[in-house]
Amino acid sequence: MPQLEQICQARWLGLLDYDSAWQMQVQMAEEIASGGRLPTLLLLEHPPVITIGRRGGKEHILWDEDELQRHGVMVREVDRGGNVTFHGPGQLVGYPLLPLASAGWAGERLPQADFTGYLRKLEQAIIHLLARLGVASGQREGLTGVWVPANVWAKCLRCDPMLKIEPAKIASIGVKVDAHGISRHGFALNVNPKMDYWEAIIPCGLVGVQMACVADMVEPPQMVEIAKMAALELGRVLDYTMEWVES
Repeated sequence: MPQLEQICQARWLGLLDYDSAWQMQVQMAEEIASGGRLPTLLLLEHPPVITIGRRGGKEHILWDEDELQRHGVMVREVDRGGNVTFHGPGQLVGYPLLPLASAGWAGERLPQADFTGYLRKLEQAIIHLLARLGVASGQREGLTGVWVPANVWAKCLRCDPMLKIEPAKIASIGVKVDAHGISRHGFALNVNPKMDYWEAIIPCGLVGVQMACVADMVEPPQMVEIAKMAALELGRVLDYTMEWVES
């Protein structure tokens, strides 16, 4: 029998605070698990916020409370995988809320191979998206996320030439699979954010890592257009037909 078409609704939310987006994830994931909602991809930007994942700690935040307040940066401890990262305007954030567990799954831990495979697919989708934007990127063995090779990042005019000898991270990924087998959290792609914010943290707990953005190398289109491209690429690698919804 032919496989039934899988539909995922891609919803563009614009600029939305982190706490509201988190509550949306919780509610929508419950609805998806109960069959009351289609799989959903939330695409948005956040006001400045530092999030600390399960493997992270506040020791990776370099600004004190006064400096965080001066820059209007919130801090949230969250239940995703990964370490410390920053979200802010000019960064495309994607939260895929998808059923990852197989039929009959009873809430046990998702097999590591399946979980890791999902991370790799998110990376692949972002790599394909960046290629469409004119930026070459790839994966790094043993590290989650998407990276720009040194010879590509060399085009960055704002960057210290002494730091461009290593790849730079352009997208971070951190996810959770809940007790119903629904994925939460997701990815953050640096399009054209204010890069000074990364001075506040040790990104992903990796000392010395440099962060890149699309605007370092090419002039990016409007964020909503990139969001539409991201939805299509995620649909391709995850085998979903995307329905675009502007909330």
